[in-house]
Amino acid sequence: MRFGVVQFPGSCDERDALAACETVDGAEAVILWHRDADLKDVDAIVVPGGFSFGDYLRVGAIAQFSPVMAAVIAFANNGGPVVGICNGFQVLCETGLLPGALLPNERRRFICRQVDVEVCSTETPFTRACTAGDVLSIPSKHQTGRYYAPEALLEQMEADGQVVFRYANDSNPNGSLNDIAGVCNTARNVVGLMPHPEHAVDARTGSDDALALFASLAQGLTHV
Repeated sequence: MRFGVVQFPGSCDERDALAACETVDGAEAVILWHRDADLKDVDAIVVPGGFSFGDYLRVGAIAQFSPVMAAVIAFANNGGPVVGICNGFQVLCETGLLPGALLPNERRRFICRQVDVEVCSTETPFTRACTAGDVLSIPSKHQTGRYYAPEALLEQMEADGQVVFRYANDSNPNGSLNDIAGVCNTARNVVGLMPHPEHAVDARTGSDDALALFASLAQGLTHV
């Protein structure tokens, strides 16, 4: 299996994302530079965290126009599995691949802490190896991570099972509506989440709870 990890100017978690992808048996991971529209025959794509283009204008707003994103959009629209983490989640919302938006945190402060995240849906390539109700301990670090969607859209997403992750055990760090930590598109092949699973794949760093999420991508390829 071959993972592609997108890198923008200002990305800062692409190396950890590469290492996390390579925890999957037999997997390799390659960098997809933002100016390059060649996806290098990857099977799954990770849009990692960081501060793409310095978060100028609006988080993720400039990155959506990078040549690589046109290729990512086509890949996703063809059913390819894509996951966006933190800034990557913001970018996917900006492109329209995911519904809703990420707003500044409720208290307008940068937050860096461990959070508990509940798996709400196992019908995505990123969660197939999990069980609904699993609670994962994952680091979270962001200043613009408060999930928002208009009421009608939010109700539709809840009804359609598009909420993939929620903050559990009163650990919502940013005021996200309905404690939403991650969502998917209607086709369920594109997932975004604010916490950083790539930092939770080694027990020596505090948690390896997210190993199942990366293993799920390999398993999910036969289902998407």
